[in-house]
Amino acid sequence: MKNNIEIGIFGGTGIYDSGLLEDPQEINIDTPYGKPSDTITIGLFSGRKIAFLPRHGRKHTIPPHMINFRANIWAFKELGVTRIIAPSAVGSLKEELEPGHFVLPSQFLDFTKSRKASFSEEGRVIHISVADPFCSELQSTILEVANNQNVQIHKNCTYLCIEGPRFSTKAESKFFRSTGAEIIGMTLVPECQLAREAQMCYVSISTVTDYDVWADKPVTAKEVLEILSKNVERTKKILAESIEKIPKTRTCSCAKALEEAEF
Repeated sequence: MKNNIEIGIFGGTGIYDSGLLEDPQEINIDTPYGKPSDTITIGLFSGRKIAFLPRHGRKHTIPPHMINFRANIWAFKELGVTRIIAPSAVGSLKEELEPGHFVLPSQFLDFTKSRKASFSEEGRVIHISVADPFCSELQSTILEVANNQNVQIHKNCTYLCIEGPRFSTKAESKFFRSTGAEIIGMTLVPECQLAREAQMCYVSISTVTDYDVWADKPVTAKEVLEILSKNVERTKKILAESIEKIPKTRTCSCAKALEEAEF
């Protein structure tokens, strides 16, 4: 099954096992950038070949600023993955985005500080466009599925990515709200832009777990996990139907991301 996997799933906080795959097999992959977050589970779902990798590790032992994003993306690429679905947990920067809601971000703001964010190294300069960072084809599919399932989902939102692992101060949170961003998280960047460099389609499905501290209510890890545990099954249901509906052939421009990006 190796080298012809079609769809990759990055399990976010609270999703350490896809629970979807038939005939699951675990494989280890070494990459030029080190080891991925964990072993990768490959299997079948509705006749389609899927790879699943928990981005924080199965026991949630890897903090967001220490995730080896390059190894994770490279490993999926080695397996033949062309499309990535990436669930994640986020905080809300807007009153109307309530805990328990889903968000389909269409833009991001990068406030990370120390991450290795590109495959571009000495001898190879890559200037990819991330004007539209997410695959429009995958976004349309996820949105259709969420609406079919009567899931409360917000589209056309901006995800503000911070370094972590700490949560924001009140001053930072109020500043972040002033940027116009709707949600805040710690894992989208550089994951989505590395996927673009690898010419892979990428979509984020964000679960709102809390109001960020601008709401004068300190965020706790316990609160985040409580909301996530309630939403895990809904997330898996979205994943299951989305996998069935994703077109067999890509018609988006993600596969051509490097055509005008390299010197």
